Amino acid sequence: MEDIEHFAKAMKLIDADGRRLDGRKFNELRPIRIEAGVLRRADGSAYMEWGGNKVLAAVYGPREAHPRHLQDPARALVQCRYNMAPFSVTDRKRPGPDRRSVEISKVISEAFSSVVFAEQFPRTSVDIFIEVLQADAGTRCAGLTAASVALADAGVPMRDLVASCASGKIDGVVCLDLNKDEDNFGDADCPTAVVPRTGEIVLLQMDGHLTSDEFEKAMDLSIDAARRIYDLQRDALRRRYSVTLEDILKESPPVPSPMQPEGRLPSEDDFGPEGI
Repeated sequence: MEDIEHFAKAMKLIDADGRRLDGRKFNELRPIRIEAGVLRRADGSAYMEWGGNKVLAAVYGPREAHPRHLQDPARALVQCRYNMAPFSVTDRKRPGPDRRSVEISKVISEAFSSVVFAEQFPRTSVDIFIEVLQADAGTRCAGLTAASVALADAGVPMRDLVASCASGKIDGVVCLDLNKDEDNFGDADCPTAVVPRTGEIVLLQMDGHLTSDEFEKAMDLSIDAARRIYDLQRDALRRRYSVTLEDILKESPPVPSPMQPEGRLPSEDDFGPEGI
């Protein structure tokens, strides 16, 4: 135990120039890529790469809720299953749900319950599945962000997309979007999910200790990052559903041009009694 504490204290997470281990500044995000509609059999899906994280999200529904005793006659259930694949981390993870995955599934379900128009689909269920294929810290934020795109891809009516990002403190400095080493050896981690259009916060957790001023700075960093991620979400959906003029011409059959039958000259009937 003493060796681990000594290693954590000796590890320098920010250099003298203010650069982190991966070369980022305190307010920089890791590279993000989002693709919508990657699964054919799901009603909606999305794939996301966020730094070293690789996350797949699928949405099914609204569909009849099972078992039936869970059905709500006034609104739909929004259910989420978050899971980390056994090969997603360096040390093989034991398959199946654990306390952490159950907790994350619950908070993500509650986050989306506040933005989905559940009252339009009574007695049904909207099922969200999040599979972490590769983990590098911030998987709940990546999963929630990908699931939001998958919900939109499925056509589930929502007040807005939900964008999520975490901030934390490393070596006494508040930083945005912690990676694995920063999460393991940092002082605090604060995942946040925001509805960008209204500014409503639908997820807020914290692990570690932050002063009041540090917490305010972390929230400002996360909300600003959520707006940038929101643009990436909309761009992914735009690429998925945008149609160019070339696509329309390829799908549309050619319109035949009107032509006179061969061997027939125009008659008076073609132009009326007064001629041309």
